[in-house]
Amino acid sequence: MPFLGKDWRSPGWNWKKTEKGWKRIVFYGHELADNNSREIDLKELCNENKDNLFVGDVCELTTKKRKKDYNNNTNSQFIFRDKWISVQRGSTKELHGYCTIGEALNRLDFSSAVQDLTRFNYVAKLFQLIAQSQLPHLSGAAQKNYFNILEKIVRKVLDDHYNPRLIKELLQDLNSALYRLTVDVGKSLLVGNVNIWLCRMETILNWQHQLNNLQFPEHVSSAVTLSDLPLQIQSKIIHKLSDAYDIINLGKATATMHMLSEDRKLWKQLCHFHFSEKQLSNNVVLTESNNVDWKVMYFNLHKYYPKREQYGDTLHFCKHCKVLFWKDRHLALLFKDGGHPCTANDPDNCLMAVSPQHFIDLFKF
Repeated sequence: MPFLGKDWRSPGWNWKKTEKGWKRIVFYGHELADNNSREIDLKELCNENKDNLFVGDVCELTTKKRKKDYNNNTNSQFIFRDKWISVQRGSTKELHGYCTIGEALNRLDFSSAVQDLTRFNYVAKLFQLIAQSQLPHLSGAAQKNYFNILEKIVRKVLDDHYNPRLIKELLQDLNSALYRLTVDVGKSLLVGNVNIWLCRMETILNWQHQLNNLQFPEHVSSAVTLSDLPLQIQSKIIHKLSDAYDIINLGKATATMHMLSEDRKLWKQLCHFHFSEKQLSNNVVLTESNNVDWKVMYFNLHKYYPKREQYGDTLHFCKHCKVLFWKDRHLALLFKDGGHPCTANDPDNCLMAVSPQHFIDLFKF
């Protein structure tokens, strides 16, 4: 989002005046150490011959009308050095606070996040919520980025067979939302040509077809398998699962796992994990022998109440700096890097994990 004001150049940046207008320049740490006067043009980062570039920011800003000399390749992505974004609900003289979901998609490194198994489910759930309610609010660049990242998500599932059920739900919600916004109303309510969206719908149908025909290769190995483990270890493994469908699918693997997946204590634990005591007390299901049927009770509660969300890693929000960012645990341990330039005395106490729904709410002004 460009800086809107009398002076279109954002404060805190370095600029150089040329014959065509003003250019933003960036200093890198090692260049500053070698030569303080050396200037690096952002145009070097935006070479059309480089891969993984997408429309996200302006490489060359001029006082005249902005030129859209972006790469038209749909697989292109723009490179951002910073993996955080400031989320302000107001504006000051020094900082313009307007920020959108589209800008957050462009600035935060979701492309790398989908390759991390601890962040994959988080990104998939976030994209599902965006598909359900935020598609009309995305800019053209954000739409392009959204579908580029979505393609990487689908490709990872097809290659690694990781959590296809979650992505099937995402594509189903996305296809329904696009059909509602383009066909049902008689005109497109989305930014861009309606024919582009119809082509994207065809792509989604193609992805759905590939996922429905996904075949899991038979694992042939002399190593120890799940069924070779002691019964007690198998029981501990299945009790670590927090998703009911994962438990049911695991129960289809072997007869032993099927027996463990029907354990009443397992479903009781699952009910208490996802739902409150009040919700449980108001929806008790008894069997013929007057015992609580925890499995049936779980699925009855799931119809009316949301499940407790659990992710390996999430985006974080600094309440002091109002910054949204990915926290790199490796850098945090090695260099005490908090993920963004925080000015608080105790940065760790200012951090807050951001759920997918909270991410959406941050941009509702």
